[in-house]
Amino acid sequence: MSTPPRKLFGTDGIRGKANQPPMDAGTALRLGQATGRFFNRGSHRHRVVIGKDTRLSGYMLEPALTAGFVGAGMDVMLVGPIPTPAIAMLTRSLRCDLGVMISASHNLFEDNGIKLFGPDGLKLSDAQEAEIEALMDAPNFLESLAAPTKLGRANRLEDAPGRYIESAKASFPKGRSLDGLRIAIDCAHGAAYRVAPTVLWELGAEVVPLGVSPDGFNINRDCGATAPGKLAELVRERRADLGIALDGDADRLVLVDEQGRVIDGDQILATIAGSWHRQGRLVGGGVVATVMSNLGLERHLEGLGLALHRTQVGDRYVGERMREAGCNLGGEQSGHVILSDFGTTGDGLVAALQVLALLVEEGRPASEVCRRFEPLPQRLVNIRFTGASPLGDAEVKRGIEAAGERLGKRGRVLVRASGTEPLIRVMAEAEDEGEMRGTVDDLAALIRARAAAGALKKVGAAE
Repeated sequence: MSTPPRKLFGTDGIRGKANQPPMDAGTALRLGQATGRFFNRGSHRHRVVIGKDTRLSGYMLEPALTAGFVGAGMDVMLVGPIPTPAIAMLTRSLRCDLGVMISASHNLFEDNGIKLFGPDGLKLSDAQEAEIEALMDAPNFLESLAAPTKLGRANRLEDAPGRYIESAKASFPKGRSLDGLRIAIDCAHGAAYRVAPTVLWELGAEVVPLGVSPDGFNINRDCGATAPGKLAELVRERRADLGIALDGDADRLVLVDEQGRVIDGDQILATIAGSWHRQGRLVGGGVVATVMSNLGLERHLEGLGLALHRTQVGDRYVGERMREAGCNLGGEQSGHVILSDFGTTGDGLVAALQVLALLVEEGRPASEVCRRFEPLPQRLVNIRFTGASPLGDAEVKRGIEAAGERLGKRGRVLVRASGTEPLIRVMAEAEDEGEMRGTVDDLAALIRARAAAGALKKVGAAE
């Protein structure tokens, strides 16, 4: 039985422009009511923990969600600004029925989002999200909410940041410290602006902070994992041993070596995989990554006798594939790294600590430790369209197939639709950069032409 299409939920929860549907207070209230009703099962006292990042609109969405959950008979624990992986951890450790993170991840402050975690600390499945949407649309839904005597209560959990700090520190090898290391960390003025520098300092590092002064508007603005330029300058200026760039909710990271060069998620996966494989800690005989990860990573892992299991874009799908394949390491080129030994979702800080442990162990600079393979030249082009997706066009399908056959084992072609916008993403990688660029240009031109033809045909039909 196929899952019904979802209207609100995308690849990572619900996301949109703040104070406009679906990121308005009314939708958040309804979502809280429906999700609370969905997870209100059994006779125990039901609980939900709600965290957020530092966006101004969090002050609007948090009370709206709280009202919805209370109305559905759930007790609410508010923890304030805290990383997404902390919510996944708290949901399990506090024995909650549900965890909620209010964040639009790496987007700027104008956007916001809502991510939901089940009692196991895992993001909800497509089927669960579809059921919640169906509840929101049910005509008699309000009749099923809690009676006046069964309403929930709301309170603030003051020690939540401390719980996450101790959990993150516990992921670092016992008996070792970061003494003697100077670490620059960019928290993107986001959810980790307090906890991440604290963890590094308590483990012994000299911490050089950046992006730790949120004002509700500056989250991810020219900083963090999507804009590590300032961090690279700071690393060179302060002669730091490593730079850590988190995004707004701290579930992804990129690193900067001591020379100021950026280390992406693929290199981080290769670094941790190699270390864990040597130590006998890597489970499942491989790593899970998405279709966007570089072919160089796949070849590198093959050289170690390890498999690369690919899945669709989205750390939720990476986590699902990890569980299917029995792997304990997976992630995305963009910097989501899931370490199932320590958590259920991407955790930028804990992933960085695994790399730092290797720096301490080997006593070599990050430029040597974290450069595990030479990536194949790769290029991504986004093509906006109106009307029907041009990917259904027969000529486009033939062009994509022909491009893949021309590259053969020398490279790879990936053409996919965005899960959140009317965009077609065209990506190619190849051993020869010229061949790679030509492949992308040819496919992009074909898709633009067919998209334009489709739009004209639609206008003609309307007339």
